Amino acid sequence: MSSAPRRPGYEAVLFDKDGTLVLDVPYCADPRLVQVMPTAPAALAMVRAAGIPIGIVSNQSGIGRGLISPDAAAAVFDEVERLLGPFDTVRYCPHAPEDGCRCRKPRPGMLLDAAEELGVAPERMAVVGDIGADVDAALAIGAAAVLVPTAVTRPEEIRRAPVVRPDLVSAVEYLLHGAADPVRAAG
Repeated sequence: MSSAPRRPGYEAVLFDKDGTLVLDVPYCADPRLVQVMPTAPAALAMVRAAGIPIGIVSNQSGIGRGLISPDAAAAVFDEVERLLGPFDTVRYCPHAPEDGCRCRKPRPGMLLDAAEELGVAPERMAVVGDIGADVDAALAIGAAAVLVPTAVTRPEEIRRAPVVRPDLVSAVEYLLHGAADPVRAAG
């Protein structure tokens, strides 16, 4: 009998950064402003304990808009990893919304790149985020999507999401263990 942890059906879990893993500080260029969401450390520990690769997928339009430098964005991502531990992949879109790139969520390019890097079929991944663009990007490639709403999440995004959980630990519990009730209002 093996003592290895049981791996659920997902082969990777990708997390949005701002508003999901850390508090959303618009166009954050200062690592000292990074504040971890309360349930992020426990949620990430659960996924790591299950032996599942994790990643970050994040829109960073401040770079494309000239509001933050690529080096400043990289320093913020480094701080996130310092606070939350290593990630198996970190992807971010540096483009402004009007650039029409393939990577900016809700487009799925960033997720597809992460899947390729991790060697995982897109439909074997799960994506956890706080807004509709996160959910839409996941659904566009057949990945599972879990919405963890915040104050900026619009009511219609909550209604459209296939799975809604009130915090990251609940989202990860759903992904690891399933639930009889796939949608629960975050309240």
